[in-house]
Amino acid sequence: MASNKPKKSKRRSASQWAVAWRRFRRNRAGVFGLVVVAAVFFFGFFGSFFAPYPARPDPYAYAPFYAGDTREPPSWLDPDEPNNFKYIFGTTPIGTDVFSDILHGTKYTVYVGLLVTAITLALSIIIGALAGFYGRWVDNLLMRIAEVFLVFPALLFILVFVRIFTMTVGEPFVILPVVNIQIPTGLTIVVLILGVFNWASNARMIRGEFLRIRELEFIEAEKALGASNSRIIFRHILPNLLSSIIVVSSLTIAYAILLEAAVSFLGFGDVNTITWGQILQENFSEMRIVWWAEIFPGIAILLTVFGFNLLGDGLSDALNPRLRD
Repeated sequence: MASNKPKKSKRRSASQWAVAWRRFRRNRAGVFGLVVVAAVFFFGFFGSFFAPYPARPDPYAYAPFYAGDTREPPSWLDPDEPNNFKYIFGTTPIGTDVFSDILHGTKYTVYVGLLVTAITLALSIIIGALAGFYGRWVDNLLMRIAEVFLVFPALLFILVFVRIFTMTVGEPFVILPVVNIQIPTGLTIVVLILGVFNWASNARMIRGEFLRIRELEFIEAEKALGASNSRIIFRHILPNLLSSIIVVSSLTIAYAILLEAAVSFLGFGDVNTITWGQILQENFSEMRIVWWAEIFPGIAILLTVFGFNLLGDGLSDALNPRLRD
């Protein structure tokens, strides 16, 4: 006689990424960092639509100057016109709107963070994977090179190379023929140099993970089955490093943004591109008078770097396989 009892459906176990997302949502600091990062990317891509004035070198960017509104404080600080928000962040000594400059600079902040991180991780993964997987003389050679980059005074060499290469720049912008996008030449040189000098510590981390994973039983089984080295590296070891790479990426973006701001603030950045560090450098000499032109770009840098660091810490906790619900 057939039983009328309903069959119990097997409960599907949550995937690793679903568990990680559940952990991440419980981390309030990480969620706050995600909101900040999302806002930075949003204004990086669409900030120009919200800016009251266009980006330099458009002549209309200097409209406050022609109106005689240089060194104007934020409108909400004016006791005579409390409801006037014409210049919400004030104006600079050269007659540009600080709020517009910050919005236009956000896209270059995103550009710097993403491109430096892409270069850094590409070099780190290639060198760390080769050193960790093959070991022996390959490991010794590549790690000695990494140690040279680690002991160098990186900021000093970055400043020297940036000044040498940016002095040879001809056109300030290169236009991509297909998508008609302007690429800032000087800033791109700065980004390339930052990426080249920033890979060594991440390469050592990836090399250590490769040394650990290559000794595990499933890797030995793959070798016994005749799997090629490339298959083992790309199909078995690298996917197990994906969570670590995601965490490192968020922290590298924060470091790249902060380092570019420092380089630009010291006067070694691309003068043709308005970045947050460049805004700080332009207005530093009159900081006591036009303090708002320093405070608001500085707050933008602080919040962005803080957001990426909080996001990185939240991802680190969520993707840590040693944590359990």
